[in-house]
Amino acid sequence: MPVSVYIGTPLRRFTDNLARVEVEARDVAEALNRLSVRFPGLRTELFDDAGQLRRYVNVYVNNQEIEDLAGPNTPVRDGDEIAVVPALAGGGADGSSAAPARERVMRLTPEQVIRYSRHMIMPEIGGTGQRKLLNSSVLVVGAGGLGAPAILYLAAAGVGRIGVVDFDVVDLSNLQRQIIHTTDAIGRPKVESARETVRRINPDVEVVPYNTALSSANALDIIKDYDVVLNGSDNFPTRYLVNDACVFLKKPLVDASVFKFDAQVTVFLPGKGCYRCLYPAPPPPGAVPNCAEAGVFGVVTGLVGAIQATEVIKLILGLGEPLAGRLLLIDTLAMDFRTVKLRRNPNCPVCGDNPTITELIDYEAFCGVPVLAQS
Repeated sequence: MPVSVYIGTPLRRFTDNLARVEVEARDVAEALNRLSVRFPGLRTELFDDAGQLRRYVNVYVNNQEIEDLAGPNTPVRDGDEIAVVPALAGGGADGSSAAPARERVMRLTPEQVIRYSRHMIMPEIGGTGQRKLLNSSVLVVGAGGLGAPAILYLAAAGVGRIGVVDFDVVDLSNLQRQIIHTTDAIGRPKVESARETVRRINPDVEVVPYNTALSSANALDIIKDYDVVLNGSDNFPTRYLVNDACVFLKKPLVDASVFKFDAQVTVFLPGKGCYRCLYPAPPPPGAVPNCAEAGVFGVVTGLVGAIQATEVIKLILGLGEPLAGRLLLIDTLAMDFRTVKLRRNPNCPVCGDNPTITELIDYEAFCGVPVLAQS
């Protein structure tokens, strides 16, 4: 019976750029096999030498991961949709200890009442919620495509302390999407450029710059003093590093990645799964190009960075339902937004019931690639 297979963007170079392909199949395994026969180059991207689905590729049937169903033997019927979603690396890029806790804001000044009035007139936020924001702290990893719009919105919302980790300098090619930086900032450290922009937007906000590469040696010390972490990194070593550090420190992580016109966004809450549950192993080097190699539609990073900022603010205020246990998939060419369910893996080596990784490791060796720019 015919089923529709949604192809994640990194894999479309093997399917003649088709986003959806119809195949005749009775179950997922047959559908993927027929897909591989039709597009031979796809087989090695989907399966390892033993014929097992690669660990950096997730497959969903009607937005539910097949591992929660019957695996590759999950039956499909006419009208069902299979989604094949590989890991994405991009955050929209090219290639000291935290500041002391902010003094608790007990009362808003008259200027602050005016500045945040559109928040405060909403009963869901009010003065109490605005004080929560002013007393909160967020670490943003990467001041690039995703970090740039996220920092702007967090600052405008009145998040009291924003740490920014990035060791890169502003380049002319960044300005197509990294909207926190200006032409005058070319050649300057991104963290300093971001701090200056935030100062002009909202003097209430303290920006703590970390002009360094996040590493196993400094990640725990940097992350420990922040309430929430927002990951806008552009490479797999940093992605796994940030994930593991947040698990060890029990910090909420708002994670996202972009590739050309597509994006993925999710939230990992302590004890409820992590990035390794979603993608247990990284793709081999070169299998998933970053934004500097494949390009990125600039406005996608603005859209996704704003979504990340939204999730951060929701977490701080305890509003709504966080994007936890769900992965938001965005295809801007089709303007298609879908969510698929995520599950905590009880056998996860980091957040599982019996973890085997209990300290930060060599993430460059784990991913098989040298460290790249984080933004």
